[in-house]
Amino acid sequence: MAVAQGDRRPARAGLSLTRTIEKWFAGSARDLPWRRTRSVYGTLVSEFMAQQTQIARVVPAWERFMARFPSIQALASAPEEAVIASWRGLGYYRRARNLHLAARAICHDHGGVVPTSEAELRALPGIGHYTAGAIGSIGHGQKSPIVDGNVARVLMRVHGRDVDSTSSEGRQWLWSRAREFVEDSRSAGAANEGLMELGAMVCTPLNARCTECPIRKYCKAAKAGAQDRIPTVRKRRARKVVHAQVIIARIGGRTALVRRPTRGLWARMLFPPTIESDRVISKGALARRLGVAVDELHLGESFTFLATHREVRFRLWIAGAAASKVLKASHANEWTWHSRKALARASHSSAMSQLLGG
Repeated sequence: MAVAQGDRRPARAGLSLTRTIEKWFAGSARDLPWRRTRSVYGTLVSEFMAQQTQIARVVPAWERFMARFPSIQALASAPEEAVIASWRGLGYYRRARNLHLAARAICHDHGGVVPTSEAELRALPGIGHYTAGAIGSIGHGQKSPIVDGNVARVLMRVHGRDVDSTSSEGRQWLWSRAREFVEDSRSAGAANEGLMELGAMVCTPLNARCTECPIRKYCKAAKAGAQDRIPTVRKRRARKVVHAQVIIARIGGRTALVRRPTRGLWARMLFPPTIESDRVISKGALARRLGVAVDELHLGESFTFLATHREVRFRLWIAGAAASKVLKASHANEWTWHSRKALARASHSSAMSQLLGG
């Protein structure tokens, strides 16, 4: 098997590394619901959910989701609102929409069978190189490589090489090592899951548990005492701060909501009317902008929501009865009014739950 210059290794060393991880995974894998009864559909759902989300949050969400949509056909035929509602608490709702679209494409174009080829998988909404490899190896048993943050860290430490995983050269090196690794496997799914599990549970970013690591004898970073320096901790880009003035207007027990834009945070979801800005808007300026009396706006809760690239600083403004009537008239074509019962049924984010008090 071809390897990059400077990274050549005896064939049996790579084989032993892969088989050791497979054996370790068989005895040390966490008890996760999608591992108890394997299905390609269950793998598809778990991989979408696990993107940028802690496994502890994924477990109950996956179980609820699979109970609501037990098959890919059930998911494909469901309305988007129901899918979004079942995704509640996981965030990054674009993943839910992409999973829904992928399910519909699989049913429409592939007879309800998750495709096996990487090209067909990557043609589905929301599926990139990593997710295609995970579904191919874990779901279909194919020797498809995967690289996520955990895998990249393990591979760099094992090979004693610090690469920039965001660069073209770094990505190419990592995917080449991952392919070598999985090609030596007996069970591609177990090998890949074992590699991810090792990174998540043992070969962690800080304070790696090297004394418990099953592949310590193969690890160049551990031998050099460099495990805490590989990979280099790169400075994270600062989040953009967004100030959000949220208007809570109620008439006759009904609360005003608007549909969010098609792109950005909470895309297409129902949300209380919100004015976003780079700076805090004063109460007087907000009242003038809304066309209501200053004394009809009452400051409520303030809290901060951290997204991947944004820090949203919410300030709630409770509109009085007179202001709510003015706002209903001036936004008749934009705002919709919802009962408490309807709000409970609607799909909405954890941020909206906090804004509306539960």
